[in-house]
Amino acid sequence: MNNISLKSWSLETRVIDLIQEVGQLFDDCNLCYGHGTEHPLDEAAALVLFVLGIDYLDAEEPSFSKVSAVEFKLIEKLVDQRIQERKPLAFLTQEAFFCGYKFYVDERVLIPRSPMAELIRKQFEPWIDSASVERVLDVATGSGCLAVAIAKNFPGTEVVASDVSEGALEVASINVDGLSVREQVTLVESDLFENIEGVFDLIVSNPPYVGSKSYQALPPEYHHEPDLALIAGQNGLDFIARILHDSPPFLKDNGILVLEMGEVAEEAEKTFPHPFKWVELDNGGEGIAVLEAKHLK
Repeated sequence: MNNISLKSWSLETRVIDLIQEVGQLFDDCNLCYGHGTEHPLDEAAALVLFVLGIDYLDAEEPSFSKVSAVEFKLIEKLVDQRIQERKPLAFLTQEAFFCGYKFYVDERVLIPRSPMAELIRKQFEPWIDSASVERVLDVATGSGCLAVAIAKNFPGTEVVASDVSEGALEVASINVDGLSVREQVTLVESDLFENIEGVFDLIVSNPPYVGSKSYQALPPEYHHEPDLALIAGQNGLDFIARILHDSPPFLKDNGILVLEMGEVAEEAEKTFPHPFKWVELDNGGEGIAVLEAKHLK
């Protein structure tokens, strides 16, 4: 792998050719994706366009333009890091897109990728009457992506976002300010519901749900993310169990809990005596359950 490198820069080096070359390098190195991009060419385009300061959505027109020597060196450095360190691209660029918004991220938080984005865009309908939502709680907020996106899609709604990690809350605070929702979003340092007050129409959570053995088998890219945000005991159900048990007092009578369980969804259904309503997602993803307050209390 040490011998892998880009072709030398020249005055004729074009954006489109460089993207193709980087994509082929990534493919040859069997990198893991899923932290914002799905395959090598997309990842290569995201990296190159980031360095060039080109919006991905506006990339078609400048794709045949030339790459400067300085830009080439920066791209080369990021490509080397991506391959040698297996660090996810979002941690190299310190940005990730979620629900149409750009978030700051670093290795204190998970990279935003929850399929719950689809529910947020639909304002959680038909699971709840969006017009009736006044207070929302995001448990284990991490980067704050769920809380911020909800605030953007529910103008005027109060959103409380909690996390046990001080570092994660620092990242979330950057995003709350950066996306101008400070008046709506309150950040609370809390071990799940420990320091939470009041009741909510909607509680959402993308908690840790990876079993300790499964974590060891994950590709190296995932090991750059905080294990605190991924590992949930031997079978991945520790935090899900606590949320199911502790959430009822914090839900209004007609409120709902939306809980992402990912790979342990099937095991959760076997383990807990709750009538989970599994969300069918149009844009891919699975393992998101909706539970009504009356079925939790």
